[in-house]
Amino acid sequence: MYSVTQLEKQQIGLRLPKYLIDEVDSFTQEFSVNRTDIVIEALRSYLAEQKAKLFYESLATSSKEAKQMIAGELEESSLRDLIDELENHTHS
Repeated sequence: MYSVTQLEKQQIGLRLPKYLIDEVDSFTQEFSVNRTDIVIEALRSYLAEQKAKLFYESLATSSKEAKQMIAGELEESSLRDLIDELENHTHS
């Protein structure tokens, strides 16, 4: 959960291509939402997608390294590091 301070809105300036602004404005009229809500949701969605992408890339790397450990191609002492890395990604 976010604190009141974290939820406070701050104004920023953006430069966007005109075609994108036209699409956003069309969307705002059709669905009775404002530009800010659209930009907030777009950023939230993008960031969540990027975090998931990083997590799954890390998971794939970890799985590959685990297979190498099982095959004796990688030191088992680094298994703890793999577990720690996975735990850190799930908590971020």
